[in-house]
Amino acid sequence: MDNENETTWKANASRRNFLRLASAGGFTAAVLASAAGTIWSSEAAAQMVNEERERERAAEHVMTLATAYVITADRSYPIMQLDLKENIQNATNGKVYVKLAPAGQLGAANELVQKVQSGTIQAAQHSIANFAPFAPVVDLINLPYLCGSNQRFVNLTYSQLWKDRVHPQVEARGFKPLFYVVIDPRVVALRKGGMQPVILPADLRGVKFRVPGSEMLQTYYRLVGANPTPIAWGETPSAIQQGVADALDPAVGALYVFGFKDMLSHVTFTQAVPDAQVYSCNLEWYQGLPDDIRVGIDFAAEITAAQNLAKVPAARAFAMAELAKAGVEFHTLSDDQLAQWIEAGGYQRSEWDAFKTELAGSMADFDALAEAAGTDVRPYVNDA
Repeated sequence: MDNENETTWKANASRRNFLRLASAGGFTAAVLASAAGTIWSSEAAAQMVNEERERERAAEHVMTLATAYVITADRSYPIMQLDLKENIQNATNGKVYVKLAPAGQLGAANELVQKVQSGTIQAAQHSIANFAPFAPVVDLINLPYLCGSNQRFVNLTYSQLWKDRVHPQVEARGFKPLFYVVIDPRVVALRKGGMQPVILPADLRGVKFRVPGSEMLQTYYRLVGANPTPIAWGETPSAIQQGVADALDPAVGALYVFGFKDMLSHVTFTQAVPDAQVYSCNLEWYQGLPDDIRVGIDFAAEITAAQNLAKVPAARAFAMAELAKAGVEFHTLSDDQLAQWIEAGGYQRSEWDAFKTELAGSMADFDALAEAAGTDVRPYVNDA
């Protein structure tokens, strides 16, 4: 069999086996076999199905874990869903079986947050921005330059102050935060079409900048000179292609995984706001578990968080390499250039005072959280 025919045969076998396994109720096993590259082999796929069935049969609890990302996204976007599944199962000695629902199978964004809050599913991945309407205090991380760099984000969310002051408010809304996922800071990404790179805030003058419905992000881009243009995420690719929007701000890994690489010309690392994610769990379900299982889930989250931090630079490097192949140019700011962005839109400006007091409770409480963001904790994470 020549290489082309072998590739076609494996592709056809993979599709048949995936559909067969999924229809037989082994969707998680089918996904795992696909991720492992063995879905084309009926024998290997069947073995994985049997292993997953045995794990589920032996478990005392089943935890449905939903995400918006495909299993293979980790290469450029370290969401760590397979790692979290495996770690929870192992750290609980098999007492919890994690039924993975990736790639938006059970929804995405706010829909997943709602399902966790209601207990329809036990856990999910979602952006912190999507978490904020249900637990507004976490929106503090979107204050520009409070924790835009990866290390400041880790400093803040790993701090005891964050756990003592923020987590009780999150739990009051019915959520148990498992861990915060570092992806990378948001960037300034320009569409193709002869646009000059953005290096200083003045370069954003007149640029139609795609933003979500976040009042905070709209305020920031207005302060730094852009024309914020709210556009739903699902409509963003066509908006960029048609020139309805000139720029957008996801992290580099997100730009790649969501298929923007052929639409962009320049990417600038401004480090204003983290493009971060969080895994949350339904608090009532979690509290109803035996002590040893809760300890196991907490330890699994800690393990996965450490794996995530180690994965960040490799995922970024892959995404940048793939975007560069498509002609995207990257721009890293000097300290003086970055200082101009902070001066124009940073959280020290008076325009942010109302956000600080509303979200943190008082200016003194906000100042304490800002100090925590600037105090290095033991975990280290690479910054772009």
